[in-house]
Parts: sequence; C-alpha cells; structure tokens
Amino acid sequence: MPTKTPRICSCGRVVPAGQRCVCAVARKAASDADRPTASQRGYDADWRAARAKHLARFPSCVECGDPATLVDHIETIRKAPHRRLDPTNFASMCSTCHGKKTARFDGSFGRTVR
Repeated sequence: MPTKTPRICSCGRVVPAGQRCVCAVARKAASDADRPTASQRGYDADWRAARAKHLARFPSCVECGDPATLVDHIETIRKAPHRRLDPTNFASMCSTCHGKKTARFDGSFGRTVR
C-alpha cells in the first residue's frame, strides 16, 4: 500500500506525512496568544443572531449557488466597524468561496496583501 512521504519543514526537521512540525505548533500558539477573542473582534451574540437571520433568508452562496455556511462582511469590520450588523453589508457564502474572497481581497484572513 502506498504511503505519503515525509516532508522537510522550513526549520530543517523531517516531518512525517500528516503531522505538523513542533516549530509550526509553537508559531501558531504564539500567534494565537496575540490575537483578540472573537467577541473582541466583533463576533458576539448580536453578530451570531444577525448571521443566523441572514442565512435563513439567503441560504445560498452568492458566488456559486451552493448551500451557504458563512456570512461575509462585504466591507470588513476593520474598514467599516459601523456596518458590523448592517444586513446590507452581508453576503452568504460557502466556505470555499469565502476563503478565495478573503485571500484575494483581504490578504488572507486579516494579513496584509502582498
């Protein structure tokens, strides 16, 4: 039976297929420690209620038509915090389309565009 080959991490360690290097785990932990909580970033109970209402009204992805699982802010909370709960700023999306949109326009989940 074929198996996947190990890979070499950027730190130089050999990492078995399907596992993460210890240095990657440490980097993620350090990054997560600096990140505000979801409610500090604007995703609180009010947001969850608005999100559920929007998905009930618009259950299909605006990009591909598949069932939507996420509600995207057309203008990001960072750029327009006053529109955080504005239903005209919402777009129902599937996770695939949302990931593509976020990477294309927002520099991949909040990081700067290269």
